[in-house]
Amino acid sequence: MDKKLLGIDLGGTTVKFAILTQEGDIQQKWSIDTNILDEGQHIVPDIIESINHHLALYNMKPEQFIGIGMGTPGSVNIVEGTVIGAYNLNWKTLQPVKEMIEKGTGIPFFIDNDANVAALGERWKGAGENDPDVVFVTLGTGVGGGIVMNGQLLHGAAGCAGEIGHITVDPEGFECTCGKRGCLETVASATGVVRVARQLAEEYAGGSELKARLDNGEDITSKDVFELAAANDDLALRVVDKVTFYLGLACGNIGNTLNPSAIIIGGGVSAAGEFLRSRVEKYFQQFTFPQVRNSTKIKLAELGNEAGVIGAASLAQ
Repeated sequence: MDKKLLGIDLGGTTVKFAILTQEGDIQQKWSIDTNILDEGQHIVPDIIESINHHLALYNMKPEQFIGIGMGTPGSVNIVEGTVIGAYNLNWKTLQPVKEMIEKGTGIPFFIDNDANVAALGERWKGAGENDPDVVFVTLGTGVGGGIVMNGQLLHGAAGCAGEIGHITVDPEGFECTCGKRGCLETVASATGVVRVARQLAEEYAGGSELKARLDNGEDITSKDVFELAAANDDLALRVVDKVTFYLGLACGNIGNTLNPSAIIIGGGVSAAGEFLRSRVEKYFQQFTFPQVRNSTKIKLAELGNEAGVIGAASLAQ
């Protein structure tokens, strides 16, 4: 029998699971709620129980699996299989995830950071087309990333490789939660887009639906900004131009440093699609030299929510 892979994408609200073939095709998938009560101590036992329950349901045994791979928020020690500092999971202390899951399921277990595994997923089965050199940028609540070079995920000396959200794009810019100023995350995350909109609205004098909504104290989202820009709202277009300038600058620096075949943009903000991608590409071309400009493509992610489970499963290969 062909052995299977099991992928887990652990998020702050849900845990997604998938059973995959060795080629990366999903055969079964399910999810459970993430119970972050009591400092997140129920999360790993819930995962073990769910795996064992579904294996029994599908009449499968632990020996039919090559391994389990999981993507998680927080700082991950990939050798020890531990996680610390995943604040949206309430994990404040060191979690021996690998030890617990291997003991609870009898299946070998591998773990990495959630943005890294999403990068692996997009590289393997998505827009990366299984090329050896691919960079993934995820624009969500924050800005994360993952770098695959020569077919290997880069981790760096302290596991911080791929922290694309902390590339400085404006030294005089907004303060970031990391303690420095002008990080990409402060202007290109979902909240960052809104922050840029508020800043530009202050000095904007023309007629604009976006300006009117902000002046009325209405809550707006990055999705609203992109929708208004697509409808030719002048202020919204200025906001999108500024955000894509910063993204193009960061991608240009990545391109000039690493020259991947593709820089793939995913996450919630990337739902703006070609409207976003084409503008990032325009600035990317301004900030790269010809050989990079001609060989590194700016692409949109293709796997959506499934990038995490697919990439996680690939850790076990």
